Amino acid sequence: MNNIDEKSLEKQGPWTLRERQATSALEQIYEAAVSAAQPSHLLERHLKVSADALVIETDRGRYRFPLGGKVYLVGVGKGADLSAPVWDRLLNKRLEQGIFIVRERIFRNRLKRIAISMAGHPLPDERGLMATQRCLRMLRGAGPNDCVIFFLMGGASSLLVQPASGITLADKQAATVALLKSGMDIAEINCVRKHLSTIKAGGLLRAAYPARAITLAISDVIGDDPTVIGSAPGFHDPTTFGEAWKILAKHNLLNRIPKSVKIHLSRGVRGEIPDTLKPGSMLSSRSPFVVLANNRDSLTAAKSRAESLGFAATVITADLSGDAQTRAREICMRLKSILSGKRSRLRPRCFLLGGETTVRVRGKGLGGRNQEFALASAIELRGRRGLYLLSAASDGSDGPTDAAGAFVGGDTFARAGSLGLDPYQALRDNDSYHFFKRLGDLFRPGPTGTNVLDFIIALLY
Repeated sequence: MNNIDEKSLEKQGPWTLRERQATSALEQIYEAAVSAAQPSHLLERHLKVSADALVIETDRGRYRFPLGGKVYLVGVGKGADLSAPVWDRLLNKRLEQGIFIVRERIFRNRLKRIAISMAGHPLPDERGLMATQRCLRMLRGAGPNDCVIFFLMGGASSLLVQPASGITLADKQAATVALLKSGMDIAEINCVRKHLSTIKAGGLLRAAYPARAITLAISDVIGDDPTVIGSAPGFHDPTTFGEAWKILAKHNLLNRIPKSVKIHLSRGVRGEIPDTLKPGSMLSSRSPFVVLANNRDSLTAAKSRAESLGFAATVITADLSGDAQTRAREICMRLKSILSGKRSRLRPRCFLLGGETTVRVRGKGLGGRNQEFALASAIELRGRRGLYLLSAASDGSDGPTDAAGAFVGGDTFARAGSLGLDPYQALRDNDSYHFFKRLGDLFRPGPTGTNVLDFIIALLY
């Protein structure tokens, strides 16, 4: 393969040269995918400020947002602060004030007009509540001739926090834990979260009125649905209290959520409190929503990088969803079939998938959906030489761990056995993290500064 320096392959553990080559290639392809979704790069590429407007040009269309009066900026999400210097430079003296809420601060320098606050993720915390309240105070100063820019990235649903009346932060945290462990998809999770909040589902639009507002987003949801991204703080919400209630009932959570949360939702179902901002509202109709990048854009960049390394690359899907273990078995069966075919011997191949699977937590172990996917893959690929896989989160963090995901090869199962590790038991315990940590196969790139769902990269050679 091209551009892989064997002398630089120093991965620890009993890996052969071929396996280290595969690991290096997987990392390079992942890095290309992440680079394509870097916020500063996207803003510089797609945004321009003219004399009187913000102009956004992407492959999806061209948008012109008039800039009049004072400009206020709210940025929320993992790595959003990396875009702060670009925003400061683009808007310059037009910018009255900006506030960014992030999980961990990556950009360390101070900016005169933009403040950066850290907050909890995936569980909302007091820092997020205080930062959100600061945003609301800032937006109260926006008048009818002013405009507000909302910049959203993955993680915004947790970082932007303002529980509905009668729900404490502790109750919101408890409800969030139950949602995250349930196995429901992000659209279902956000439907419930939107109905427990005054800031989500158009809450920021209400706070910014009478100023005009626009939302720019790096999508972290399948299908780029603006009603789901970040729980739609700057957009309308077609879901209802009734739907949120049915979702909790479907996943047997109605008796496992705090009493205040159940009371609030039941009042909403009965029509005693107003629902979220709905489609067709004046606020939503005059507030455009623009997606700057998504998972498919990153997969396209990953494909190009794989081809430069000598692989025949194919993007299978950017819409992967469902149970992590089930999807892993299905995909690995397909890969094994390809590996057994005559065509697989013609040229090294790379298969790329993106999306977001789910995990229903039944055990007491530690891990995330990508590590769970990798563990199920290790079982399915047992003994299959020439097949290597990386499942990793684009933001560098998989679940409540310091890893983005894990590497898997056909010998992972055997190496685990030599260390006394039982892959089946680890899967039952949802303990993929400690399994791969013992093997030395965790992938730990650190915070990447972006979030466009997950990547699954498979190499056959």
